[in-house]
Amino acid sequence: QVQVVESGGGLVQPGGSLRLSCVVSGLTLDFRAIGWFRQAPGKEREGVLCISATYGVTYYLDSVKGRFTISRDNAKNTVYLQMNSLKLEDTAVYYCAASSSSKCDFESFDFWGQGTQVTVSS
Repeated sequence: QVQVVESGGGLVQPGGSLRLSCVVSGLTLDFRAIGWFRQAPGKEREGVLCISATYGVTYYLDSVKGRFTISRDNAKNTVYLQMNSLKLEDTAVYYCAASSSSKCDFESFDFWGQGTQVTVSS
């Protein structure tokens, strides 16, 4: 049984940092793309970042370039999302998902976590 579990969310002030973790059980990550997505209240879910051993890093959102980075530790089956210089508009539920392939195609993610809340507020 595949399990995807995110953690690390919380309340942070504008300009602050958070690191989210995604632990995947039941499959190995070596040849799968892993993506981070987010959904703000009243808005559609959007892709943030994706990482693949074959194709590297894909930025779905230009607004997070220079602020967010994604990395993976295949031995621990864990993917991280480092978020710096956080802004109010980054407030959302953040989801981790594993793709059915090594590509970061938006429609190819099969396994999803429950989400972790990130709130940026003064």
